[in-house]
Amino acid sequence: MTQVSCDIAIIGSGMGGGTLAWALRDGGADVLLVERGDHLPREEQNWSAQEVFGNGRYKNAEPWFDELAGTEFMPGVHYYVGGNTKVYGACLPRFREEDFGAIEHTDGTSPEWPITYAEMEPHYLAAERLFLVHGSPGGDPTEPWRSGGYPYPALSHEPAMEHLSRRFAAQGLNPFAMPMGIDLREGGPCLRCGTCDGFPCKVAAKSDAETRAVRPAVDAGVRLMTRTRVRRLETTPDGRRVTAAVAETDGRAVRITAGRFVLAAGAVNTAALLLASGEKGLANSSGAVGRRYMVHNSTFLVAVDPRRRNDVRFQKTLGVNDWYLPGPHAGRPLGNLQMLGKLSAPMVKAARRWVPVPILRYMTGHSIDVYLTTEDLPDPGNQVVLRADGRIGVRWQPNNLAPHRELVNRVSAAMRAAGYPLVFTERMSIATNSHQCGTATMSADPSAGVVDPGCRAHDLDNLWIVDSSVFPSSAALNPALTIAANALRVAALGALTS
Repeated sequence: MTQVSCDIAIIGSGMGGGTLAWALRDGGADVLLVERGDHLPREEQNWSAQEVFGNGRYKNAEPWFDELAGTEFMPGVHYYVGGNTKVYGACLPRFREEDFGAIEHTDGTSPEWPITYAEMEPHYLAAERLFLVHGSPGGDPTEPWRSGGYPYPALSHEPAMEHLSRRFAAQGLNPFAMPMGIDLREGGPCLRCGTCDGFPCKVAAKSDAETRAVRPAVDAGVRLMTRTRVRRLETTPDGRRVTAAVAETDGRAVRITAGRFVLAAGAVNTAALLLASGEKGLANSSGAVGRRYMVHNSTFLVAVDPRRRNDVRFQKTLGVNDWYLPGPHAGRPLGNLQMLGKLSAPMVKAARRWVPVPILRYMTGHSIDVYLTTEDLPDPGNQVVLRADGRIGVRWQPNNLAPHRELVNRVSAAMRAAGYPLVFTERMSIATNSHQCGTATMSADPSAGVVDPGCRAHDLDNLWIVDSSVFPSSAALNPALTIAANALRVAALGALTS
């Protein structure tokens, strides 16, 4: 067995682990970043819709098991340096200030976090700078207060999106520029291409965790182990300290010892690793490990005007939050509207194989493509489990669906009023879990959660978690920036290096 030692071992190199490694790079500690996957190659196929979506070239996850349906499914996770951010849409909004407090929904209460927006705000600002966020304050009626501006100006709308923005405004809505993490600085490599959302970036212009955090951390001395899958954590006899991570690298056994360990493998894999590390699961005296799994209620909406071509390249520039909180447009929280990256025929063909390609080509050439998100609530019955054969199982029963249906109906009506008479929708299934969170909840009460407000496990002295598994609620926005900001907050608290 190969032995590896370090001061701090971070398991997972996505938005949480990669950002934390960057934050610790100059602190004097020997930091080891452990990644299950390898570097995603830069190659011509990065920008091929047929390769990425039709052939699934970069999908490398094993099947998970739907415990309620009794069937396998292929999860929407990617194991690479940088994690899921290698193919994410680079939309980087802050959670609203209200999201950190208790919010009443149709199906229950979204719980209060044990930290406040004010505690997170300076780290949001730092994360926006690190990930080169382009945005413009003032257009979003739900936008939280800021101690500083965006580091770069918002992306301008292309003609089709500018037309939609004006038509929304004419309906009394408040469309705004979605904050995006791309390198469109002067001299930056971004081409504003049509292959950002869902694709790897061939020119390293997308602010993924590898490009913006892991590479600079490694350049500063952080060590990186790739193709290394951690199977379980070992502890001292009293269970108070993690002593080692038992892993495999290319089929070889590896034992990683460290003074401090950090889990950042994603909400599902972090929970699975904890459950695999002990008879009743590690850090699980509360029984909360794996529970309260959340993935958002999400719908793809495609609105078509057969009379007008949409030749947009970078479509993901517009958002609407008028239905996000109770207010003049909604009596209860409904959710967020943002653009998808522009759909093309090969992308849709992967999900609609029975539709002839010419029809899909015509449809996507005349469509506006929208992503709708409504908060799902932290139900203890929705959980990640470890099956007897060691495989991951997910038990997930969607909730808070009535507000999501209302959001879909309202946006459908708004799109028709904007001049798009044909509207098609499809709600995402259990396999669409790029926004996964919960499963190792942050709580000041050790009996109610897995980690304390500083994200250290209640049950252990030297284990932290910095991915979205610690989220007490899911809000209704992309979680990536909040994951990064929280990792910076945990680093700034100093407990990891003291």
